[in-house]
Amino acid sequence: MRIDTVRCKGCGICVEFCPTKVLILAEGAAAVADLDRCTACNLCDLRCPDFAITVVPSASEKTAA
Repeated sequence: MRIDTVRCKGCGICVEFCPTKVLILAEGAAAVADLDRCTACNLCDLRCPDFAITVVPSASEKTAA
């Protein structure tokens, strides 16, 4: 997961929609609290109005595919 802190305006929509509570707001922008809990559902990416979040598969997900 990548968060573009320049684009992120800290609205918190991604934090609210994350079903596993991976994201938090810190210092006015979204931040990853616990990447291990991420299921790559892409809800944060899809809901971000500023296109500041990109969900990328982890290395283990790439090898499993």
